[in-house]
Amino acid sequence: MRPSRPARLPVRDRGQVAVEYLGFLPLLLLVGLVGVQFGIAAYAAQQAGTGARAAARAASVDDLDSVPGPAAAGKAAMSGWIAGHSTVTESGGVATVSVDVPSLIPFLDMPTITRTATMPLPDAPQEDRP
Repeated sequence: MRPSRPARLPVRDRGQVAVEYLGFLPLLLLVGLVGVQFGIAAYAAQQAGTGARAAARAASVDDLDSVPGPAAAGKAAMSGWIAGHSTVTESGGVATVSVDVPSLIPFLDMPTITRTATMPLPDAPQEDRP
């Protein structure tokens, strides 16, 4: 005796998986964009910290003629596209870098990331002291 054949699926069920996949695809794309957005924000925060440390280090050097200014040193220490979206300020050995993070997800405003670094300023020369 021959084994019986399985019944064929009805014609109306064909393509069901493709339709389910098309419904799930926007959610997969959104999850992927959120992951990339968090990666960009983390990278921008790391680069802002690097720029703040470089700017504070440049401000603490005795001979300012041999190094660029704090703002230029901070921007030079960061990646090109991050430096283009950032502002560097320095006052009294405290350097602050603010980075505007670009948004990949429409209608999502990313906050500005700010990092601060402090370096001791050089002592005043002996003849300037009272």
